[in-house]
Amino acid sequence: VFLLFFTTHEELQTLDVDDAFFSTPEDIAARALKPEGGVNFIRTFKKQAEDQAINLPPNLDELVQNATYVQSPDNLVWRYFYNLKGSAEYRFPGGIFQWARYRKNGTGLNETEKIFSESLHKHENTLTLATLRIVSNGLGQPHFHFNANEMGYVMSGCGQAGVILSSGVTTNFNIGIGDVIFFPVGTQHYLKSICEEDLLLILAYSTGNELETLRMNGYFHGTADHILAQLFSKEQSEFKKFPKAAK
Repeated sequence: VFLLFFTTHEELQTLDVDDAFFSTPEDIAARALKPEGGVNFIRTFKKQAEDQAINLPPNLDELVQNATYVQSPDNLVWRYFYNLKGSAEYRFPGGIFQWARYRKNGTGLNETEKIFSESLHKHENTLTLATLRIVSNGLGQPHFHFNANEMGYVMSGCGQAGVILSSGVTTNFNIGIGDVIFFPVGTQHYLKSICEEDLLLILAYSTGNELETLRMNGYFHGTADHILAQLFSKEQSEFKKFPKAAK
């Protein structure tokens, strides 16, 4: 089972190998592929009633005798592959975040991860993927991304998502297994686990650069306490009660 994300502002357009083949005139395909039997062999191919990209033939075991592959060298594989489950864990109060990330100059990445990071940055409107695990009653605090849309898929557990808009309107909704969520760039949002089971999501960020994120505890503590005193009509000393945000 694969979970797929696509970056496009248009309706997704896909051309499968079999569709391309059957859209090509028989004589052109025969001259291009040069099979034994020529055009007569090309004519033995019949278009299936169902899309083979989704529905495999029921007699697949009879058709395929050998499906082995030789693993390519790391310098080629890691342009397209990332071992997310085996990557570094970033723990926060309430959960764990693992991320197939782009980093400027490869900071904090091992040699194979650097290959993947460099490959990401070569492509416009690329994606970076992450897994987010929030423990029962844990919170992924309000935050927003300066330079990326975010899309997520709920793998397990259940939770509550919130979107906080600049107009002061907050939208809350429950999420469960199989649900897809979307937060546009610059939209402040949060996630909370509300089941006994951990809330586990796969997240995709659309950015061709290093992801820039600002969390509530970061911008709140980063604001001078005398400014906060004016905003909230509280004594300046009261804001010493907020702990510094951890990195």
